[in-house]
Amino acid sequence: MSEHILDAVHRVIMDRKANPTETSYTASLMAKGIDKILKKVGEEATEVVIAGKGGSREEVIYETADLFYHLLVLLGYRDITPTEVYDELGRRFGVSGIAEKASRPTE
Repeated sequence: MSEHILDAVHRVIMDRKANPTETSYTASLMAKGIDKILKKVGEEATEVVIAGKGGSREEVIYETADLFYHLLVLLGYRDITPTEVYDELGRRFGVSGIAEKASRPTE
């Protein structure tokens, strides 16, 4: 596959956003709005934490895939592409985490 799976999933999410159907879980999340999407991201993140603490390798993989999907829904809702996230990671790559954090503007 030449397209990265996260990009392919994001493309489908954006299609479901633009062309919702009654049978699409993604479309139903989009229709319920940001609060529902954020709730799902939080739930999935918690499940990753629990699996990471005491679950099997397979549970960690499964729950991480769920989290990735729900994060992609959030990005899609906000019209943010995975490439924008990749670019941010690329900007940070090779930079000390401490230095990167110190370079952020303070509020």
